[in-house]
Amino acid sequence: MDLLADVLAVGGVRGTVGARIEAAGTWGVEWHMLSSAAFYAVTSGTAWLGLTDREPLQLLPGDVVLLPSGTPHGLSSAPGVLHSPCTGGGLSSGEVLRLGTGEVRTRILGASYDYDRTVSTQVLASLPPVLHIPAAGGGTCLDDSVRLLSRELAHPQIATGFVLNRMVDVLLVQLLRVWLAKRPAEARGSWLGVLADPLVSAALALLHREPARAWTTDALAAELAVSRSTLTRRFRAVTGVAPADYLTRWRMDLAAIRLRDTGDTLDAIAHSVGYTSVYAFSRAFRRERGQAPGRFRGLVRAH
Repeated sequence: MDLLADVLAVGGVRGTVGARIEAAGTWGVEWHMLSSAAFYAVTSGTAWLGLTDREPLQLLPGDVVLLPSGTPHGLSSAPGVLHSPCTGGGLSSGEVLRLGTGEVRTRILGASYDYDRTVSTQVLASLPPVLHIPAAGGGTCLDDSVRLLSRELAHPQIATGFVLNRMVDVLLVQLLRVWLAKRPAEARGSWLGVLADPLVSAALALLHREPARAWTTDALAAELAVSRSTLTRRFRAVTGVAPADYLTRWRMDLAAIRLRDTGDTLDAIAHSVGYTSVYAFSRAFRRERGQAPGRFRGLVRAH
């Protein structure tokens, strides 16, 4: 069981190429009210990332940065340069956004990552506001991918848009890998922190692999050959909740997707996530989501 792949897939995380920035001279642009995560890879030249209440961050060739919550931000040729608001058009898939005048010296690929709001277990939602991976680290697959990205942008060919859209999904996973390896202390407070604890990640793998199994904390501990107290302590320290609470939330995420996307009966959905009766399932779903499964299904399908 690949936990990260499973959570990204169930969470519906989808990457799309956004603005392809080509900048010259003095330039600045900003985005407000983004509903998705924003990602930038600097393929040539330099830029400065500006965010409210933070010092400007210089981005060098090969640098990548992820803003998981889509925090309002600006990019510019230097700190203090005025930003021109950019809406809609500059964020459409693959569009080239030309800024400034003169010879182009800075090229940046922008991308966005959206995720399924139906699912509460999300990787992106738990991350810090800014993840910056400098190219100076070197020697990672992320560096190789950014170089490949640079060549694709510099020499567009047939199906370049298709290639770029696939690459941004790869880049997200590689960025998370490198960040987890280089910033383990920061990762500890996010969902990714579970991957640094072998016991907790093994426990989650079992829960994800068999969500309908009649798990108890004792049964899970026995499967992992540890004491109940050790498992509970480690699990709560990493995830912030007890194993039973995490399992309930994960089951409700799986159930919510089926309620929205299928015509399966409540009985079938209840059994698929480990409940022997519709009543028990409905009670758990209402407690977790604040509404009955039938009402949830009606509301999500109406939108």
